[in-house]
Amino acid sequence: MKGRKGLLAAAAVAVLASVIAASASAAPAKSDRTSALSCKSTLKIAFITPLTGDAGFLGTEQLSWAKYAVKTLAKQYGLKIQLLAGDSQLDASLASALAQKYVADKQVVAVLGPSTSGAVAATSQALYAAGIAHISPSATRTSLTDGSRKGYFFRVVPNDDVQGPTVANYIANTLKAKNVYIIDDQEAYSQGLADTVQNALKAKGITTSRDSISQSATDFSSVIAKISSSVNVVYIPWQEAAQAQNFGQQLRAAGKSATLFGSDGTFSEGQFTIAGSYISFFPVKTTSGAVAAYKKQHGGKGDYFGAPSAAAAGIVMEAIAKACADNRITRDEVRRDIATAVIPTAQSVLGLIVHFTPNGDLKGGSFGIWKINSDGSYSSVG
Repeated sequence: MKGRKGLLAAAAVAVLASVIAASASAAPAKSDRTSALSCKSTLKIAFITPLTGDAGFLGTEQLSWAKYAVKTLAKQYGLKIQLLAGDSQLDASLASALAQKYVADKQVVAVLGPSTSGAVAATSQALYAAGIAHISPSATRTSLTDGSRKGYFFRVVPNDDVQGPTVANYIANTLKAKNVYIIDDQEAYSQGLADTVQNALKAKGITTSRDSISQSATDFSSVIAKISSSVNVVYIPWQEAAQAQNFGQQLRAAGKSATLFGSDGTFSEGQFTIAGSYISFFPVKTTSGAVAAYKKQHGGKGDYFGAPSAAAAGIVMEAIAKACADNRITRDEVRRDIATAVIPTAQSVLGLIVHFTPNGDLKGGSFGIWKINSDGSYSSVG
């Protein structure tokens, strides 16, 4: 027994040492978190989003809206702000590398994004260790705000526990579907949203079938062949609008008339244009003054997918301005001020007050439903 106690004691010491070592590697030196910068210097906000690749057009819209907001508010607050653009290309490993890059840049006081749920999961620990807050304009995976990122991660769009039931209710109550075929793209965001919608539809007594494709798939014939004539709706919570378009074209070419229903990742006028299809989308007030001003500066284009980025940038700018009240600023100050920041409805591109729950979710807000018209344009229908 004595020998066993000795082994247990040694093991306990070893475990304690490993915990201490892990903590030391995860947490930065105190000076990294609290060293103050002069508010008269150029402060940096980094944005991690896909700018090239199949989803590059969505990241480009987000970056454009973020630039618009930062430029407008920097003048208002009398700040010198540089917006850094990091191309994640829908690759979590690239997003992680970008996070490390921005952590090392002491002038970076906050991060916008990452845009995708997988990239948020891949970067949160590095940003947390450096005391940097990040606000995503489009990551909706519910588990991201389970409390593990409390005080460091925020988002300005509702999560999938809001999106999923919204979609299921519309399919059941408005489209009156009796048989729904659900296809995920094998990514965590897509699978989680597909699960939520499927469970909600089953609870309503609606028949569902489940399948999946890879994000690199271009030939959908084998999946389409399994969609029977009794299927009313095909639900595709994917991240690439071009892939949804390709699938829809092949579905119609195969003589299948089931209604397509996409998620926020497929929302892109000019990319996903299958007439009669539906898409769930973030709360964006398309008639707001901010949208009108943005359109005026961008050739009449609303770039609606990017609009929540303006809300994210607005919250960060308000937090920076508050932290700079004494002309000195730290990452921790910005992080704490983001948690309590508020954008009033009148100034919000989302059409609602922008502020956060303790876990970092947007308070209130709902997903809307849009329909694709015969000319490929989108109309809000619910």
